Amino acid sequence: MHRRFVPLLLLLLSAALPAAAEQPAASPFFPYPMKVDRLPNGLTVVRVPFNSPGLIAYQTVVRVGSRNEVEPGKTGFAHFFEHMMFKGTKNFPEGEREKVISTYGYDDNAFTSDDVTVYHSYGPTAGLEKLVQIEADRFRNLEYSEPSFQTEALAVLGEYHKNAAQPYLKIEEELGRTAFTQHTYGHTTLGYYEDVKAMPQAYQYSRAFFERWYTPDNVLLVIVGDFNDDALMQAVRTHYGPWDRKGTALPVPAEPRQTKERSVHIDWPQSTQPRHLFAWHTPAARLDTSDAAIQTVLTDYLVGPTSPLYKQLVLDKQLAQEIGSDFSPHRDPHLFSLVAVLQEEGHRAAVASAFNAAVRELATGKVDAARVEAIKSNTRYGLLMGMETAKSVATQLSWYSGIYGTPDALARHYQKVSEVKPSDLISFAKKYLTAANRTVLTLTPAGGKK
Repeated sequence: MHRRFVPLLLLLLSAALPAAAEQPAASPFFPYPMKVDRLPNGLTVVRVPFNSPGLIAYQTVVRVGSRNEVEPGKTGFAHFFEHMMFKGTKNFPEGEREKVISTYGYDDNAFTSDDVTVYHSYGPTAGLEKLVQIEADRFRNLEYSEPSFQTEALAVLGEYHKNAAQPYLKIEEELGRTAFTQHTYGHTTLGYYEDVKAMPQAYQYSRAFFERWYTPDNVLLVIVGDFNDDALMQAVRTHYGPWDRKGTALPVPAEPRQTKERSVHIDWPQSTQPRHLFAWHTPAARLDTSDAAIQTVLTDYLVGPTSPLYKQLVLDKQLAQEIGSDFSPHRDPHLFSLVAVLQEEGHRAAVASAFNAAVRELATGKVDAARVEAIKSNTRYGLLMGMETAKSVATQLSWYSGIYGTPDALARHYQKVSEVKPSDLISFAKKYLTAANRTVLTLTPAGGKK
């Protein structure tokens, strides 16, 4: 499953967390109790008791994504390897794990992003001990034959073709290759097409990939729901304790500073709506700065449903079907974007002018402080409303802990969001939302005029 959600060099978690159990401080942004242990092998185990009688969410966060694909010709491998993780072991050959999962009725899947890969199961507490056993087994002892590997490579190629039938993948590819000249964010999670086609010949590399990234010191377990903590931790220590591989951090090339505006145009061969996109290079998500929090607020401030731009372009003048931003926190410096799906090609200049005017107004110091406060309040409300099930809590925890490298990242990120001031938006816009730092992408469908 391919997702681009949305850095820093790989942080080995064994250096970040104490070995003894800890209880992170209570937070208004994460109102549930949390326990964290780190096993001697470096595996971080996060547990959140949650009122979901008879149900648990069990997620495994591997801190590897397309950003880590630094070797030429090997893009798309983090996503491809997500597929291979369902291929079985000697103890549970291919198909046997799925039989166990279906017997208990677990909802079971995975996704890969630029920065992390997450495996998630949701279902009855009655199967938890067995789930711990089979999950530990595949992360320790994954096995697959070369023919099985090659078959799955063809399935991944088919997934690429399916995604390529829609304009979103092409937009992501062209934006990445234009905005990034050195960093691995220049390719998508699916990888370059030529690399995807060559995957069947990379069996030996796939084994090295597993040994390099699927290590306990690069993984967090996140378990949320109805469980006995002592019994759970006993099972975790029994089945994960012998896992003894060590991670190897590979340097990710830094992206040079952009000094001149870039642009790229896509002529889309089928019928679709025209697109217009602005993207600026912005800093990485880190908990010792407010950069990611500022961008979280800035997204709604500029193009959210209460923004003047939304009212002008979507509601009043109906120049765009929708506007928004693709921003999400990333482990390394990434992009902040403004995106418009136009009603028709003839509206492009007016939409671009409106985007420019809104950014210029903010950068010159005009900001609606009341709207900033309302956005922060709504963001907190939306976060809490989005954590009403064990699965949703686990997913939020997994995502933020995977990006930032610490179990309490969700609460700390949203604490930063609550501290954003109107002046922060002004300073950020002045520093980063400049023409020289911008990449402009345009898409015109068949029959449209450039």
